[in-house]
Amino acid sequence: MKKLFITAAIVLAMGGAASAQRYCVIDTKYILESIPEYKESQKKLDAVAEQWQKEIDAKFQEVDKMYKSYQAEQVMLTEELKRKREDEIVAREKEAKDLQKKRFGYEGDLFKKREELVKPIQDKIYNAVQKLSASRMFDFVLDKAAGATVIFSDPKLDKSEEILKSLGVKK
Repeated sequence: MKKLFITAAIVLAMGGAASAQRYCVIDTKYILESIPEYKESQKKLDAVAEQWQKEIDAKFQEVDKMYKSYQAEQVMLTEELKRKREDEIVAREKEAKDLQKKRFGYEGDLFKKREELVKPIQDKIYNAVQKLSASRMFDFVLDKAAGATVIFSDPKLDKSEEILKSLGVKK
């Protein structure tokens, strides 16, 4: 009986604490897509990525052309020339793969460019969320765009519009 009473008291206390917590929901994807600076940054990133991809594709096409040429001439080449051409092909392929990794790999040029262009915008949003949280005394701010599983949220809890207003994007 004593255990039951203690368990009930703990459950009631936890329920009271949970209901005292204040939270809101935001949609950072919606917020970002509503900011003109972000759209410009995305266009710049897309253009740079496309340019780099063309550069990489050209390198791989060159390797492919070298390989096809080698296959056609292989029967007429000495062992030494075969080895030399194979080494050239492997070296060019490695150059192309290294360039691909440099441009698009983990913490590569595209990552750095995205950080350069988008991070300042994300920082502004974060600061606006922090101000809103402090002024409204929210304990939690859930982002429904970040993969947090929010099955349902009351639209009046979504403060995305307020964040956009505080950033000067909407009035």
